[in-house]
Amino acid sequence: MPNPLALSLALALAMPVAVVPAVPAMAVPDIAVPAVAVQPVAAVDLERFEGSWFEIARIPAWFQNRCARDTTARYQRRSDGRITVINRCLTRGGRVDAAEGLARVLDPATNARLQVSFVSLLGWRPFWGDYWILGIDPDYRWLAVGDPRRQYGWILSRSNALEPNQLEAAYQSLERNGYARERFVLTPQGPAP
Repeated sequence: MPNPLALSLALALAMPVAVVPAVPAMAVPDIAVPAVAVQPVAAVDLERFEGSWFEIARIPAWFQNRCARDTTARYQRRSDGRITVINRCLTRGGRVDAAEGLARVLDPATNARLQVSFVSLLGWRPFWGDYWILGIDPDYRWLAVGDPRRQYGWILSRSNALEPNQLEAAYQSLERNGYARERFVLTPQGPAP
């Protein structure tokens, strides 16, 4: 039986733009579209990027509705240049839900524009979703992730909590890219393992 989190992530990232406005429950809230274009950071060091990250905040998305807390992402570079992605969370019932996907770098000059896929049909990945790094701490303590349509957004951290000044810096990097911080909700995190 397919993993529900993986299937939900795959469907969300693969959803054509034309379909989203037609489905009220999945439409982006009425927020004025900013004049500023979404711009990823100038460069990402993939060696420093890989490893485990805690989700600190996110724009609510239907494919994460099962996740109640302790959401994490793990990135592991592969020999073929792609990145294995493992997302985990605890459901409301206390069960671990996990999805494994694959990321590819779209712009090797910066490594800041990626796409992710959580569906593999006999090795073929028909659906990819944009995953752009819009802000990153110089010491790689946090990063802000989004997409060019501003449908999705996440703030990730190396620890299970961010200092207020770090969280503010992450929000500011998103706001510079036209995101409204009011769209984000904090993700409950338990003690770090």
